[in-house]
Amino acid sequence: MLYFDDTMLLMIPALLLGMYAQWKVSSAMQQGSQIRSNRGMTGLAVARALLDYHGLNHVRIEETGSGDHYDPMSKTVRLSPNVYQSTSLTALGVAAHEVGHAVQHSTSYAPLQLRSGFFPLARLGSMAYVPILLIGMLMASPMLINTAILLLSVTVLFQVITLPVEYNASARAMQMLRQHGYIGSSEERGVKNVLDAAALTYVAAAVSAIMSLLRIILISRRGRRR
Repeated sequence: MLYFDDTMLLMIPALLLGMYAQWKVSSAMQQGSQIRSNRGMTGLAVARALLDYHGLNHVRIEETGSGDHYDPMSKTVRLSPNVYQSTSLTALGVAAHEVGHAVQHSTSYAPLQLRSGFFPLARLGSMAYVPILLIGMLMASPMLINTAILLLSVTVLFQVITLPVEYNASARAMQMLRQHGYIGSSEERGVKNVLDAAALTYVAAAVSAIMSLLRIILISRRGRRR
């Protein structure tokens, strides 16, 4: 990012972790997708049953091509076709994870509320900090450089806050699937592997954001010494 110098070395661990996380999640989901659950329930059926159990009958479930997620604005769990229609361990884990977010929302889970509050600023920061930083460096403007650092700091904070939200949703997913008998003891490992691998991608994103912030701070300090 920006240009190559020795501060780029900070990004190497983040890059390697990101590559490992992507391989891990791809591998775990591929393996899990090949194992059909003993109950033979689809991701849709499991999600609906879990939502209804928690009194979230008003939360809709939709099939989507834009990735599995829970939309708190429309109170909708959106599942990809491979999750919505599948009876695999991957489908059950992902579906239950998204229901976990819906339960977090309904119970006003504090980290989720905090993340939601930071989201607009984090989105602005991720889009704006690079051009502001470049202009600040070209103009040798400490004010613009500090503004860019502040914007990236908000993005980093958002990534860090995301970690407990995602790990909690996965923990809820495992608990719900076990409690209601949707997976047996022999299936728990496969589902947990999928959820743990997916969570690792958020860890990698947080590490990458932190390293980017440290790099920019180092670059700005060097610029001020010249």
